[in-house]
Amino acid sequence: MACMKLGSKSEVFHLDGQTWLCSSGLPSDVIIEVGEWSFHLHKFPLLSRSGVLENLIAEFSGEAEKKCVLQFHDIPGGAKAFLLVAKFCYGVKIDLTAANVVSLRCAAEYLRMSDEYGEGNLITQTENFLNEVFGNWTDSIRALETCEEDLPHAEELHIVSRCINSLAMKACADPSLFSWPMSGRTDEQSPGGTMLWNGIGASSKPQPVTEDWWYEDVSFLRLPLYKRLILAVGMSSIKQESIAGSIIHYAKRHLPLLGRQSSFQNGSRVEPVSIISAPSEEFQRTLLEELVELIPDKKGVTPTKFLLRLLRTSLKLQASQSCREILEKRIGSQLDQAALEDLLIPNMGYSVETLYDIDCVQRILDHFMLINHDTIDSNCITDEGQLIGGSHSLTPMTMVANLVDGYLSEVAPDVNLKLPKFQSLASAIPDYARPLDDGIYRAIDIFLKAHPWLTDSEREQICRLMDCQKLSLEASTHAAQNERLPLRVIVQVLFFEQLRLRTSIAGWFFVSDNLDNSQNPSGNLALTRNDGHAQARNSQDSIVAVDNMRERVSDLEKECMSMKQEIEKLVKAKGSWNIFSKKFPFRLKSKSSGLKVPKTCNPKESPSSTAPLMNAKVNQSNGNSGDAIFQS
Repeated sequence: MACMKLGSKSEVFHLDGQTWLCSSGLPSDVIIEVGEWSFHLHKFPLLSRSGVLENLIAEFSGEAEKKCVLQFHDIPGGAKAFLLVAKFCYGVKIDLTAANVVSLRCAAEYLRMSDEYGEGNLITQTENFLNEVFGNWTDSIRALETCEEDLPHAEELHIVSRCINSLAMKACADPSLFSWPMSGRTDEQSPGGTMLWNGIGASSKPQPVTEDWWYEDVSFLRLPLYKRLILAVGMSSIKQESIAGSIIHYAKRHLPLLGRQSSFQNGSRVEPVSIISAPSEEFQRTLLEELVELIPDKKGVTPTKFLLRLLRTSLKLQASQSCREILEKRIGSQLDQAALEDLLIPNMGYSVETLYDIDCVQRILDHFMLINHDTIDSNCITDEGQLIGGSHSLTPMTMVANLVDGYLSEVAPDVNLKLPKFQSLASAIPDYARPLDDGIYRAIDIFLKAHPWLTDSEREQICRLMDCQKLSLEASTHAAQNERLPLRVIVQVLFFEQLRLRTSIAGWFFVSDNLDNSQNPSGNLALTRNDGHAQARNSQDSIVAVDNMRERVSDLEKECMSMKQEIEKLVKAKGSWNIFSKKFPFRLKSKSSGLKVPKTCNPKESPSSTAPLMNAKVNQSNGNSGDAIFQS
């Protein structure tokens, strides 16, 4: 920390109650009052250094009988600063530091202590020392903090702007290239910078400097000065991520509600209890609105998690509508980076219908779709084969689709959630964004379970949100047995599973024929003995696999026949089979196809008829795996 000593005389001032006396041996001839403090001094040392004191004392020169009493209740720095001014006038030693130089500089200007009233006067001395302060990070921070005490005078003398420019320059530069001290407050609080050995201090290895080295120091500034500093830093070439990081650090320090998030237990809101006194909600609301204005506009610079926490806090603090709109748009622009747990924003009022703020999420999603509108019409739904066996890259739209499906599953158990809101949120996602519809099916199933009073028409409406062709094997198995789904949807699921199973069986038979052809000795004359043995082993393994597949198909036929009979009973009960037969032109045979698959791999014995097969339960060895995954 920089320090400058002024004066050479020893201490001649002593305190008596709230009165400062000068023990120079001469009686006091002037009294100066500053607030509740009084200073009994002498005229000559004061008027020889200050133009203001010279003029005021001259007014009392004609009144010898009247005691000279002057009042400076509005002097910058108050009594503490004036005591240092008086000591300087008397030539007593004083220490200039970063903590008192600003108030002394303002007081010197207030009293007109320029070189006109003595060479090397206080204005010159404090200006020279300020130039040293601006070359040091820690001293600049402390000087800027003291500016808040005498802000109007410090602004008039441009001390604030010079401090901010100095700090902004240092924050943008590479600190490893310069010698100024950094994070002085952190070093004072933690003794980790030194090691003790037998009581002797030794410097430890220097720690690597990271880009966030300046966050902690500037977080102690009050909002007006911090805002000006961030704006000055933003005008430089510093990374936008660094600015966002500083704002996050500042918000966590000054917004206690940012870390206090509501949760729900047994349907009621639970607020965390804080034993630490927090600033008022009005102060936090103002601070939050100001910080939102400072957040960089660049997409992806500010973490979505932090933006969602800010939005949740703004709703709790009842921030302005413009503040909430800014946050919703920022979140919407990078919604693909959001986590489900952060998107579950509780409704803050007590007269609301739903537990979670569905409307807020809807607005965020609408903004995301608006930004990505150009990519929607250039995409199309992939074919069934790609949906089942292809690999899919997680595009932003697909990630948002998964996020929305998960969100719908979380809010679906709310009995107060209306069908139109559920439909609006689910239908905002384009069809191509869901490679599989398992997520939306799970959300629909949970919604139907929580809303058993829905009419058949409403059940039909909500089931139109999913595509039965895009359900996985496990989801189809679960849907085929789901009594909450309309009968039409169950028949659709079985029909598409039948087509899928036909394709699968045809493929296996094709592989079986190729394996039999490959066992022809005339085609293997060029193989060496070792290669022949290897191929024989591979062929045998493939034969076993085909046998297993045929046994599996036989089991599936039996199960499909049993399910068909149950469906026919349901149809007769409702009297609507004619409608479904028109929409789905396929026959459910009353008798089993009687396919008996031999245990030896012989293509001549393969079945001649590929009867319709409905895939209801595919893997007996896995038990009720569908129910385990889609259990609501």
